[in-house]
Amino acid sequence: MIVSSPSPLQLRVLHQMADVDAAAWDGLLALQAQPTPFMRHTYLKALEDSGSATIETGWQPCHITLWEGDTLVAACPLYAKTHSYGEYVFDFAWARAYADHGLHYYPKAVAAVPFTPVPGSRLLVARPALRTTLLHAATAWCREQGLSSLHLLFADTADLQAAQQAGLMQRETMQFHWHNRHARNAQDDSAPPYADFDDFLAELQQEKRKKIRQERRKVRDAGVTFRHATGSQITTADWAFFYECYERTYLEHGNAPYLTPAFFEAMRNSMPEHWLLFVAERNNRAIACSLVAISGPQGSTNGQQEPTAYGRYWGAIERVDNLHFEACYYQPLEWCIASGYRHFEGGAQGEHKMARALLPLSTPSAHWVAEPQFARAIAHYLEQESAHLQAYQQVLHSHSPLKSDSSPA
Repeated sequence: MIVSSPSPLQLRVLHQMADVDAAAWDGLLALQAQPTPFMRHTYLKALEDSGSATIETGWQPCHITLWEGDTLVAACPLYAKTHSYGEYVFDFAWARAYADHGLHYYPKAVAAVPFTPVPGSRLLVARPALRTTLLHAATAWCREQGLSSLHLLFADTADLQAAQQAGLMQRETMQFHWHNRHARNAQDDSAPPYADFDDFLAELQQEKRKKIRQERRKVRDAGVTFRHATGSQITTADWAFFYECYERTYLEHGNAPYLTPAFFEAMRNSMPEHWLLFVAERNNRAIACSLVAISGPQGSTNGQQEPTAYGRYWGAIERVDNLHFEACYYQPLEWCIASGYRHFEGGAQGEHKMARALLPLSTPSAHWVAEPQFARAIAHYLEQESAHLQAYQQVLHSHSPLKSDSSPA
């Protein structure tokens, strides 16, 4: 679909990632400040090709691209959605308010990476000024299509500044991230990283340090050991066991998993360098695992990206006390320290992560709502929500597990 524009730029809305050249997309991604691996063409295409993010699952691809002749100069992943699942920025109350007034909230548009609550660049541009142009084109297209709203989720600073210029409302949510540097120097990016896991524990308050050691000891005393593998070291059998665990986690909560086996097969074949697997074993038998995504030296995106590990997926076929904490936090943190990774993102939500020294961090998003009265009501709501969130963060920081809390503002 090609829509005329007043400028020399052309807007093309592409209904599959296969319609845009991978090198062109990834070339734009490499220019951005936070080019996470989840925004790579290969990753987004795998979500579609595997049947994970498709019109049948409520994620209709409508990727917004701007062109100068045959040159791609701006792009963002966009999906027309018939529900609000798999986003991790919750707007169910907005949908209910629409329904209470006899209006349709769905379909709506989401500019995000499906099922992946990782902050990063969303608006891929050859020139900074094109970010606002891209957003204006996206909102105009949403209005033409009769969509209720556009939601730019987990965007970086440059994207949010452009969103503000384009008139989008801003919203703050919260995640818990870990930083590999001594608490007394945490504001200094050049501060030395931890020497080992004990060095990290020494930075915690005594009560938290004691609790973590007790939790780890219980797992060891249960006869559980761990091994890890990265990239091509992760075998076919490892991937199969991982999916068994991943699927079980969802089914135990009464839901089908978002991601299909074909998606992880694509990751194994096309992006192996971005994956790290921890496998728990007891009596020579695998009983649990956690899959972590990585960027940086081993899973390189580009030189701008701080080496980062992203806590993603986990599951178990046997119950062992504290096994979840060991597989999803302590093993990855120990690996990060040993591998020189400076940042671990724990994913969406979870106050329990603070006890493991993952500290609260604002993760903003931006929103455009077509219906003026609802836009005003939502703007008022977001002001109140932001004030409550800031107060809540202050409370959380006052309960920091670190001896000296210098967590990110």
